[in-house]
Amino acid sequence: MSEQVQKAAEEKVGIGGFIALIFACVFFSGVCAGNHWWGVFDFGTLNGAFGKVVTGVTQNADALKVSTSSFRGSGGYGAIDGFMFALTLIPTVMFALAMITVLDHYGALRAARKLLTPILRPMMGIPGSCGLALIASLQSTDGGAALTRQLKDNGSITEHESDIFAMFQLSADACITNFFSSGAILFTLTAADGSLAVPTSMGFCLLLMLVLKVFGANIIRFMGVFGGKKKNQQAA
Repeated sequence: MSEQVQKAAEEKVGIGGFIALIFACVFFSGVCAGNHWWGVFDFGTLNGAFGKVVTGVTQNADALKVSTSSFRGSGGYGAIDGFMFALTLIPTVMFALAMITVLDHYGALRAARKLLTPILRPMMGIPGSCGLALIASLQSTDGGAALTRQLKDNGSITEHESDIFAMFQLSADACITNFFSSGAILFTLTAADGSLAVPTSMGFCLLLMLVLKVFGANIIRFMGVFGGKKKNQQAA
């Protein structure tokens, strides 16, 4: 009886936890992205980007043309270039984990577990504690992966749940950021007869990606269920 009382006390979420959860959803969702003042409430905006370095200078007839690249340079390959790429991920991962640690202190993860478990459990078979990592993965591949690893390490999700969640993220990861920044140009293209080259809306394409992400997660979910039943039958 004492264990049940203690568990209920741990799951109790105050108003501060729900406020922290709302802030986390806004912060990681990308809705505040941009150069406006409210960009300070956006993960991607605060995370920023590396500056450019000069990689070459050519002289034209009337001016100098300067080409730039990231500090990784260009033309790299192999383990050395992989190491340099890993260095570019460190700030994003550290920032995401730091923000989640602060928000967890104020009860955001407990609020997410309480509110989102009734939704995520039947939808994909994962607990509501994955909610913030799910939202982060829609904007940042590195942030979503880091938060998922943290959930796995602290025991918030099982091995099978981490496989399901990894499949959800693997398909069209960071779809909101990548789709609206790179894919939006497709909807401005026209065919030779003047009609739109992509005869559909951006909203429909984004919805299709989200539906297929859930579909892929459920494939792994049911593969694990049937695989577990087969193991149990073999053991019996």
